[in-house]
Amino acid sequence: MKSSFADPESLEPDQLEDGTVFAPRFGRNGLITAIASQASSGRILMVAHMNRQALELTLKTGIVHYYSRSRAALWKKGESSGEIQELVEMRTDCDQDVLLLKVEQGGRGAACHTGRRSCFYRRITRKNGSLVLETDSEPRLFDPGDVYGSNNS
Repeated sequence: MKSSFADPESLEPDQLEDGTVFAPRFGRNGLITAIASQASSGRILMVAHMNRQALELTLKTGIVHYYSRSRAALWKKGESSGEIQELVEMRTDCDQDVLLLKVEQGGRGAACHTGRRSCFYRRITRKNGSLVLETDSEPRLFDPGDVYGSNNS
């Protein structure tokens, strides 16, 4: 499959930062960070990674694919849970080493494997001199045990 994006090494820094050529800069591990946000609200849903194949499939199908570092495998978001992400818009940062995916979150609306709308459901606060995590008041949209069984990672 011919790549639909350029090799960043073929571009000068000004072309990479201000030009019109899409040339994602994958890290040494072959991955690029991808931040998913809800297209309608801008709310950050999750942060994951893509390899070249995941990026190509996302661009080709309009359904977001990631690369799971823990499973060392390509991952179609929502394939098990039904929480599929449809790509609305993709952006990259100035040096093209991070992607911002504006998505419509399908299914019940949960982007997180814990059954929550967003993976960012806890605040870091200080209580009696110690840092603690406080869970926000939004309910889970599904029970991960029901969806994934006992292993919900």
